[in-house]
Amino acid sequence: MNGSATYVYAVARAIDRAAVAGVTGIDGAPVRLVPGATLVAVVSDVDRGEFEERALEEHREDLAWLTTTARTHHQVVDAVGRENVIAPLALATVYFGDDRVREVLDRSRGAFQHVLDHVAGRSEWGVKAYARRRSRASGEDGRPRSGAEYLRRRRRELRERDDGVEEAVLAAEEVHEALGGLAADVRRHRLQDSALTGDPDQMVLNGAYLVPDRASAEFTTLVGAFADHSSIRVELTGPWVPYSFSQVRTS
Repeated sequence: MNGSATYVYAVARAIDRAAVAGVTGIDGAPVRLVPGATLVAVVSDVDRGEFEERALEEHREDLAWLTTTARTHHQVVDAVGRENVIAPLALATVYFGDDRVREVLDRSRGAFQHVLDHVAGRSEWGVKAYARRRSRASGEDGRPRSGAEYLRRRRRELRERDDGVEEAVLAAEEVHEALGGLAADVRRHRLQDSALTGDPDQMVLNGAYLVPDRASAEFTTLVGAFADHSSIRVELTGPWVPYSFSQVRTS
């Protein structure tokens, strides 16, 4: 290694050392704890050269590196967050040593405490909705008999698709509003293109919901009530460690 740095995965009020026993982080390094005055950081050692600014700029163009690092980061957060209230930090949060980590814990104590209070007893659920494809108009099976018929069919398909997406967007807003009524907090993430999702249907909702654990059954039941909606197809994921509601700016 070109000297080591300290990679921070998450922050908590208190974590038993047994919670990180056997957990490995970036490049297989053992995960450990760095305690501050009132908080503790979940960390591992990484190669300082690999995470310096110039190297990180290069890595951001390396999809394989990003995928591996993100997967490992999330695995550590999930492993520790199953039984502990934690505030996950952003990918590639690195400091030049444990002492620097302790400084950040103490200086940003109030912000971390606010996040930990906000997510305690709550989990993140993800809900995506996609516009349902409409069935082809009856009587139009088979190849068009002329160019004019082809153009007529194509115009109708585009018009029906646009109408269907508009209906789906309105339906997704209704779903989001209903689910938000059971959540302590919500986030609307950017809609993902079909090329990224691999789903041919257009995404019209990409929501994250911070749901009290006591309301999780009611929340999942409500999502299930939209399963047969005529305009949208709804997908539920979770529960997760609340990534979307845990961001703390540090320096």
